[in-house]
Amino acid sequence: MNDRMTTPWGDLALTRFPEDPRERLRAWDASDEYLLRHLAEQEIPLSGTVVVVGDRWGALVTALAAHRPTQITDSYLTQEATRANLARHGVEPGTVRLLTTQDAPPDRIDVLLVRVPKSLALLEDQLLRLAPGVHEGTVVVGTGMVKEIHTSTLQLFERILGPTRTSLAERKARLIFCAPEPSPERAANPWPYAYTLPDGIGAVSQGTVVNHAGVFCADRLDIGTRFFLGHLPDGKGAQRVVDLGCGNGIVGTAVGLANPEAEVLFVDESFQAVASAEATYRANGVPGHAEFRVGDGMAGVPAGTVDLVLNNPPFHSHQATTDATAWRMFTGAKRALRPGGELWVIGNRHLGYHVKLRRLFGNSELVAGDPKFVVLRAVKR
Repeated sequence: MNDRMTTPWGDLALTRFPEDPRERLRAWDASDEYLLRHLAEQEIPLSGTVVVVGDRWGALVTALAAHRPTQITDSYLTQEATRANLARHGVEPGTVRLLTTQDAPPDRIDVLLVRVPKSLALLEDQLLRLAPGVHEGTVVVGTGMVKEIHTSTLQLFERILGPTRTSLAERKARLIFCAPEPSPERAANPWPYAYTLPDGIGAVSQGTVVNHAGVFCADRLDIGTRFFLGHLPDGKGAQRVVDLGCGNGIVGTAVGLANPEAEVLFVDESFQAVASAEATYRANGVPGHAEFRVGDGMAGVPAGTVDLVLNNPPFHSHQATTDATAWRMFTGAKRALRPGGELWVIGNRHLGYHVKLRRLFGNSELVAGDPKFVVLRAVKR
């Protein structure tokens, strides 16, 4: 596979994180190339503070490193890929400022480049947070694949920043052009969003969920999680539990409420998710001990130290359907579990996770199922 992106400033060797020689997906796409080509052809001055939002794997800031851009991302994996790609091209640490979506954005923004995220809510939250730094002279250009840019996307740019139009499509990619009109009367940011849970879902019944923008199912309890909450293990006593890919943390919070002696580690690669999990945990007054970590799955968790891992693995990486993340989560869980420790997984029935668990653990038990979902249990022997 060709792993070199052609830019107006030369070819770049780019990889995703974690790096995998078998990876079939590239670290950039046509929308990244289109944006960079536009900046060069229009001779857009990349002076002042250049901010790049939503860069998937660091392709944009690596290409623009000479202009000392600031990257803002919700993804730990993106940050690690960016560090690796910058280092590969000899860019000194600190040349590119790496911020998360939870950090305060720059006070003044002269060039704003936006890789449109999958989540409209995350785009709304980010544009509202960035808007105070945008001025009438700010160059604002968005980019994405045609299937990622909708009327609602353009309406968000228009409502928050100013008049917006799009380019013609090239290689199924499109650009967004926005002429900022700074307004002192901008609407308040609705994120994070909190809601009350229904009855009949165990320890978290009538509890509170707090969701930052971009976290899965931000305004309601999704049916998969609801099914999982009704079939969680009922362990008591001192346990080390990991809510792996925690999202808003409601599963780990339920465990903490049901077993105050449990020590729960919430981990996700999304900064927004881990902030949501901590807010959800605090909002429900859980009496036990918890740790909140943004990271790459179970990496960093010592081997043989965990009693229980609870996991609802994602099966998408941006727009691509893949089981690579689930497989890495399962292998990481097996390494971290002590002998006799258990991995509990909720997943869509059609994904066939029982086959992977049997291959990895040598066993897989169906705990519960309905026409759409299954809860599976694997034990480390």
